[in-house]
Amino acid sequence: MPPHAPVYKRVLLKVSGEVLKGKRRYGIDLAATSQIAKQIKEVTELGVSIGVVIGGGNIFRGVSASDKGIDRVSADYMGMLATVVNALALQDSLEKEGLPTRVMTAIRIEQVAEPYIRRRALRHLEKGRVVIFSGGTGNPYFTTDTAAALRAIEIQAEVLLKGTKVDGIYTSDPHQNKDASRYKSLSYIDFLKEGIKVMDSTAVSLCMDNHLPIIVFNLNQKGDFKRIVWGKGVGTKVNHEGKED
Repeated sequence: MPPHAPVYKRVLLKVSGEVLKGKRRYGIDLAATSQIAKQIKEVTELGVSIGVVIGGGNIFRGVSASDKGIDRVSADYMGMLATVVNALALQDSLEKEGLPTRVMTAIRIEQVAEPYIRRRALRHLEKGRVVIFSGGTGNPYFTTDTAAALRAIEIQAEVLLKGTKVDGIYTSDPHQNKDASRYKSLSYIDFLKEGIKVMDSTAVSLCMDNHLPIIVFNLNQKGDFKRIVWGKGVGTKVNHEGKED
């Protein structure tokens, strides 16, 4: 274990629904949620406060459904409900690891989750609880990436960590181009100009306006979450400083 303290005291982890489905075609892979829970536990043991925003694409994706004829607003609300299902699954895995956890949702479902109230969320974090934010922003037309940026700013997180299936942002699709190289860092402006799809433009703009750095990394790579918290050069960092290959 490195001798120095973590470089971040509070982080917001965005977990995509794609990560939760693991090797399945859709739905929730309990082995995947368990692996994520173990990584979160490792980081909390360093004294780091963690908020989690969870996606729902492994169950239902609102934009895709609206393209097939479902009303966009209804489709987005269905997607928000999918994030609540994922949040409850992750909560179960976290509690099996012995971590006190609270699920908060932007849409009211008191029987299964607390309504999102910023001051209450901050209090949970101060008490050492992991807080899972579900239901997106509670509004249609906003992605869970934007919800992650918003919640990160609201809870005063020092960084937004986007956990995906790839180990950062590349010059082109690494699955199609073997010569693609990973950026070590990228400016917000370059991210937006190049139309990079790993996170939507509204979320990136919100982070840029509030000077919140983003790190895109592979959540399936065991230990990388902890390495980021220690300040290691994992993934791709998006901030004001500019592009570095």
